[in-house]
Amino acid sequence: MSITLNGSGLTIEKLVRIARHKEKVTLSKSAVERIKICRAMLEEKIIAKEIMYGVNTGIGEFSEMVLDDDQIKDFQKYLVYNHAAGIGDPAPLEFVRGAMAGRINVHAHGNSGCRPEITQTLVEMLNKDVVPFVCQKGSVGASGDLAPMSQIALVLLGEGQAYYKGELLDGKSAMDKAGIPIPGLEARDGLATINGSNLLTAMSAITLYDANRWLKQAEIAASMTLEALKANMRPYTSLLHEARGFKGAVRSAEAIRKCVEGGDLKEGNIKCKVQDAYSMRSSPQVLGSAHDAIAYAKSQVEIELNGVGDNPVFFPDKNIQLSGANFQGSPVSLPMDMISAAITMVSVMSERRMNRLNNPALSVGLPAFLTKGAGMFSGLMLSQYTADMQIVEQRILSAPASVQSIPAAADQEDFVSMGMNTAIKNVQIMDNAYGILGIEFMAAAQALDFRDYKFGKGVTKAKEIIRKYVDFLDIDRPLYPDHTAMKKLVKSCEILEEVEKSVGSLE
Repeated sequence: MSITLNGSGLTIEKLVRIARHKEKVTLSKSAVERIKICRAMLEEKIIAKEIMYGVNTGIGEFSEMVLDDDQIKDFQKYLVYNHAAGIGDPAPLEFVRGAMAGRINVHAHGNSGCRPEITQTLVEMLNKDVVPFVCQKGSVGASGDLAPMSQIALVLLGEGQAYYKGELLDGKSAMDKAGIPIPGLEARDGLATINGSNLLTAMSAITLYDANRWLKQAEIAASMTLEALKANMRPYTSLLHEARGFKGAVRSAEAIRKCVEGGDLKEGNIKCKVQDAYSMRSSPQVLGSAHDAIAYAKSQVEIELNGVGDNPVFFPDKNIQLSGANFQGSPVSLPMDMISAAITMVSVMSERRMNRLNNPALSVGLPAFLTKGAGMFSGLMLSQYTADMQIVEQRILSAPASVQSIPAAADQEDFVSMGMNTAIKNVQIMDNAYGILGIEFMAAAQALDFRDYKFGKGVTKAKEIIRKYVDFLDIDRPLYPDHTAMKKLVKSCEILEEVEKSVGSLE
């Protein structure tokens, strides 16, 4: 079943289905009609020689230079050439697919002025798995993601490079193999393809989808550690969190309660302290604040996915065009900088709980470093080192990019969002987050094997899945295969999916 793009209703979940799972897309009939109406208006204005930025003028510092009729078409080609100025390794294909879907959804509003052939070609490329080669680095997040989006536009000229069903070819060969005609670029077409923050928004949308699933696993890991440390479960009572009123904390406390339900600790059969350390009893408040941050960032990203991110913007019903800055990436960059901090914060708490499992002064009777042979064996001592290294990298990357503007284009573009830096660093932060949480999962499973009471249903299921991939550490062995296996396991979300089958949704 295909997803219809019509300028509205494009959720993060739908974008992931298009970008990651290659679900087909269609452009609604009403969107096609809007695009045609807008194009007709633009062509009338070209004939009337109305001055329109990026159509019959130069761009940036050259915006006051008016082009003659012979230059208008060729200008779009040279615009794309000049802006295809990224560098280095390619962006993952799911990010490029997401950017293409986002750009189609912008065009669907009928405010961009491009020919319908441009939008329809992007639809065909998605459906036939032609994905342009796009350097991930090069965008400053205003005027949109010009450099990477220009590499998409090159393929519309039959140039550049593109993957066809995973094979990297020159742009024309990829299009030819897929049976997609080259539309070329006429007046306005090039700028209408590149002038939005679509790549950084797609990257942010996919990161938010993954972060939400990772955060639910952080609640499962916390539940395992809480059971292993004989935590007092009263701080997870819903009444307590409802009294304060933060939705994320209410949600998180409920998720943890679901995981420990049916175990001796939840049933009050295990003696516990009156008050536990903050890394234990404030888990719902900390994890919950990350949930709230994700919810806000998601709302902003989905506004951008369904808005008109372009310049200029054409309004056929009013017969006007307005030049502004709807390409500015700050509305996405700022909340996504908050996500950098949220993921890092939760990772820090995960490591602190893992520390309590390792430390015999804090672990309520567990053996030092979770090994039966302390002295001869070091157990999970070095696992903490690995987690700590990754956390420090996360902390470095958590510095906000949205305040890092450097002026460009002879100070015509004197404030930019640097949203691509935010998007890139969040991918790196998430990569570390999988590893850190995997180490807590591994330590918690090891600790639970030293306990002889009944665990909650969700905790039992999580431990069962972990033991499919990592054995109990009876005697010391090289741990890097276990760490890597756990990182992959967390990223796969198998633990989450199996626990939710067992206890219900953790949303």
